[in-house]
Amino acid sequence: MENFAGKVAFVTGGASGIGLGMARNFLAEGMKVVIADYNQAHLDQAREILKGNNASHLIRVDVSDREGLRAAAQETLAVFGKIHLLCNNAGVGGGGLADDPEFEDWDRAISINLGGVINGVKIIAPIIKAQGEGGHIVNTSSMAGMVPLPNMAAYSCAKFAVRGYTESLRMELAPHGIGVSCLFPGAVQTALVVVPEDDSSAPAGEAGEFLKALWAAMRVGMDPMEMGAHVVQAIRENRFHILTHGEFLDEVKARHRQIEADFIGGEIPAARAAFENMRRATVDRLFALPAKD
Repeated sequence: MENFAGKVAFVTGGASGIGLGMARNFLAEGMKVVIADYNQAHLDQAREILKGNNASHLIRVDVSDREGLRAAAQETLAVFGKIHLLCNNAGVGGGGLADDPEFEDWDRAISINLGGVINGVKIIAPIIKAQGEGGHIVNTSSMAGMVPLPNMAAYSCAKFAVRGYTESLRMELAPHGIGVSCLFPGAVQTALVVVPEDDSSAPAGEAGEFLKALWAAMRVGMDPMEMGAHVVQAIRENRFHILTHGEFLDEVKARHRQIEADFIGGEIPAARAAFENMRRATVDRLFALPAKD
């Protein structure tokens, strides 16, 4: 999708942080933008920031509530007529450890960080397809969907799953001229991580040192407006991966090399090799299909 002017974007988690950075960049490109968010305080702040802009419309919605999200999509159509760009960006931190016996926090984190993405796609992608004009979908994963994040199992689980889900979505929507990208942010100045003014509240020991390092990174996190500009460019180029934080590059390379080294050698039966060649050719073809303008 190269031309943004006059088209309609729907951004979840859009009232603060990365979501608001994307929304403001889309508005600057001449789009009409629906900002969907659950946090009323963030919605009020966004409304003040965008005061006087009649190309934006704000809706309070919980992305884990399918009927609420469906109603928000219909409200968007009633206000702006169409939807061309969907950004599934809403997310929360926490959720518990991998072996934590409790389920309530885990289920809530998964229902938003993964379920919210799936709900957004299953409700809004059919609308974009039916219009027949192409479009684009951006799903927000995280660098936690590329590399391990200690003591954040629910978050990492959801973000790795968003990555896999988005790869499947790219192949399914490509024949319809709809582009799909996956966003992998590192440290960005958002409300997801509450950063204190100083480190005095950090606990003692290794956990405290890790937390202080995280806080230090977040204090110099990327500006959400810069992130939004990167997203605009990736949509124009129909790039699948939106990777903005170069400090992770060496680790990603090392992990890929380790994966390669862990393969077991041996003779491969012809039928297995033939299937793999066919599967890979199909994936390569679908990923390379152009999106409609």
